[in-house]
Amino acid sequence: MSIVFKTNQERNVTQYKIPAIYMRGGTSKGVFFHADSLPSDVSLRDKILLRVIGSPDPYKQQIDGMGGATSSTSKLVLIGPSSRPDCDVDYLFGAASIENAVIDWSGNCGNLTSAVGPFAITQGLLKAPRDGVAVVRIWQANINAKIIAYVPMKDGEVVEEGDFELDGVTFPAAEIKIEFLNPGGSEDAGDAVGETFGGMFPTGNAVDAVDVPGFGTFNLTMINAGNPAIFMHADELGLHGNESQADVNGNAALLEKCEAIRAHAAVRMGLAKTPQEVTALRPHTPKLSFVARPLAYVASNGKHVDPSSIDINARILSMGKLHHAMTGTGAVALAVAAVIPGTVVNTLVAEKLSGGQIRFGHPSGTMTVGAEAQEQNGTWVVTKAMMSRSARRLMEGVVFVPSDLNSIAR
Repeated sequence: MSIVFKTNQERNVTQYKIPAIYMRGGTSKGVFFHADSLPSDVSLRDKILLRVIGSPDPYKQQIDGMGGATSSTSKLVLIGPSSRPDCDVDYLFGAASIENAVIDWSGNCGNLTSAVGPFAITQGLLKAPRDGVAVVRIWQANINAKIIAYVPMKDGEVVEEGDFELDGVTFPAAEIKIEFLNPGGSEDAGDAVGETFGGMFPTGNAVDAVDVPGFGTFNLTMINAGNPAIFMHADELGLHGNESQADVNGNAALLEKCEAIRAHAAVRMGLAKTPQEVTALRPHTPKLSFVARPLAYVASNGKHVDPSSIDINARILSMGKLHHAMTGTGAVALAVAAVIPGTVVNTLVAEKLSGGQIRFGHPSGTMTVGAEAQEQNGTWVVTKAMMSRSARRLMEGVVFVPSDLNSIAR
């Protein structure tokens, strides 16, 4: 499966061909690779992946690549057999910047997690039952966490068609249930480069007042759950919490404020030394989300969302823009924060929680997620977070990369 990248003298092809599958997972899309199809040299690997996705692109369109010019569609996934006895596959996720030559490997993509199991099964990386449900044990290598995916099977094939509807995805498909084990972190929690997340609450507090020079002081819940995440009340941004993408993404001053808050919070979380480092090298995590009590709004598909149908309104920014729905790991973090007393999220939903589940509204509609938590010796511990997604193969074959590697990252 390994591809040999030749020197200039050895080249006799105009483009390299690399086996890949283009997949939708949840409300995201990405290019999936066998890990051993790419060079072991990380710098060379990233140059190739940037060229595959079409970045960096000063036009911000990714016309000459597989990316779709949004944070939800500029994604890369590497999968291989797991080196751990308790897992089936290792999964590494990269969020590619659209306009910059940067791939952020600091966190997971919860939406594309739903496609990891189907990819692994169809590519023969594990044995699956002919009928029923395949239990796929995934090691998420970015954050050193174990995830369980439950993939439906029929006649030896992954079931992709079904009647499960997910707001933000046009067509129904088969439901894939996902469990994020110990999403609040563990002793070996960290990212692919050895970063430690410092527990569920890096500062030791459910809420911190964070000073952001030039913008003010904000009350934030900074939490590690699935991915590092930041929650704040919408009114601290002068918002209602039921905004659409257009309301936020067309407001450059608001986006600048949100990025400043995110960057300074990331430093407080111990994820970077300076806010400038966060903005330049860490666009994927942590994510900033603003929440509010339920208010009515019209979703992006024209559907009216009634306040009585949800427990909270939530919006999340991804790669500098308001996400069109909700990131998968954002949903996990929201569920975890909801069940921990004292967080920004919990103060809004504590009286509404039922069985650890929370119903929230996002720009494309609504979603339900859940988390299980218990207090142990005065400390809250979250054992798992759960959500449902769907996934589908869109295209299978090879991607082409120009043989002149010097032209890949300019």
